[in-house]
Amino acid sequence: MVTVVFGISTAICWGICDFIGGSKSRHVGAYTMTLGTFCFGLLLILPLAIGFSDAPMTSSGWLWCMLAGAFDAVGILLLYLSMTLGRLSLAAPVSAITAAALPVLFGVLTQGMPNLTIMLGLLLALAAVWMVSQEHNTSPSERIRFSELKLPLLSGSCLGIFLILMHTGSNHAMLWPMVAVRIGGVATLLLLLFTLLKTQARPTATLPWMIIALNAFLDVVGNGTYIVAGQAGRVDVAAVLSSLYPGATVFMAWLLLKERISRVQFTGIVAALGAIVLLTI
Repeated sequence: MVTVVFGISTAICWGICDFIGGSKSRHVGAYTMTLGTFCFGLLLILPLAIGFSDAPMTSSGWLWCMLAGAFDAVGILLLYLSMTLGRLSLAAPVSAITAAALPVLFGVLTQGMPNLTIMLGLLLALAAVWMVSQEHNTSPSERIRFSELKLPLLSGSCLGIFLILMHTGSNHAMLWPMVAVRIGGVATLLLLLFTLLKTQARPTATLPWMIIALNAFLDVVGNGTYIVAGQAGRVDVAAVLSSLYPGATVFMAWLLLKERISRVQFTGIVAALGAIVLLTI
């Protein structure tokens, strides 16, 4: 039950992050939004880790979590890029499904096959991830080109590896793993800036700092709830529930942008609720 509650909490936080990050990336750039979120996140979590008596991490834990941060940063950057350059209705579900599928495979290999009820819940949740991500104006007759799939697939692969590494490195602690993730993410993004993305820097005066700070706060909270979910139960259950974040994005678009929810999206919401029931019994 703890895994389900915190997994859903993670999906809500990350879904709002995607809504904020994806929409603001069109104005300030995907790289700037990603780097700002990671830097603010580090400033938020570091004082908490120093001030509270969190369990210390081993050197291997630091390594795993910093490596997780590198994959997280690249995955989010690619997701924001795919949202700004391609179809949101394609980018979100492909990335989320890929991100959820890798931890499921990892969980089966390391913890064995789950029981039938959990397996049905995982499959239903994966289907729900796809359905809640569909935009109402997406035509099924539209041809999907491989060029449109490359960024979402790469993004989802990076985020799936992040979920696995984050779980591996945070077995006994919560705050320090999040510090390590952000250090790894900031270092990776700065390395990209000075090598491949020299033209991505934006004037600091034009940046929506309050929005970036809010996005960083939600990302930190989402990371924390994911760690708790993974520590309390199976990593595949925690990861799949966390990957329901497109549902929160859809809800925010309906609430703030007045976008209507399609029948497919509504079916996905119902499927997600059914998956939650299966995963809790």
